Amino acid sequence: MLSKTDRHAGQLAALGSPVRLSILRFIVQGDPEGTPVGDVQAKLDIPWSTLSHHLERLSSAGLLVPRPEGKFIFYRVAFDTLRQLTDYLWEDCCKGGKRGGCAPGCCAPTRLRADAKA
Repeated sequence: MLSKTDRHAGQLAALGSPVRLSILRFIVQGDPEGTPVGDVQAKLDIPWSTLSHHLERLSSAGLLVPRPEGKFIFYRVAFDTLRQLTDYLWEDCCKGGKRGGCAPGCCAPTRLRADAKA
């Protein structure tokens, strides 16, 4: 089993391609039940074989979830996984350091989420 750091490093590596990042950002905007692969291909104008490779890489990293439906495949973002990744990036924000406190803007994402829940 992968450590949390290894898992998140793999997810960040999957997002390290401009094409894959564009795919994820497009699917984030799509239907919560999933975006058809054809829509992704049409929007981003990526060759099918290349798109298939990128979708597989994002799925293997746990960032996208495929849903076959007949001849079509729909992809949706695994929002829980994406949230865990972004939380991981921020979790050590205000833990010590030379200044003994938070850098300006450091904890803003956490506060914004807390304010949104209130």
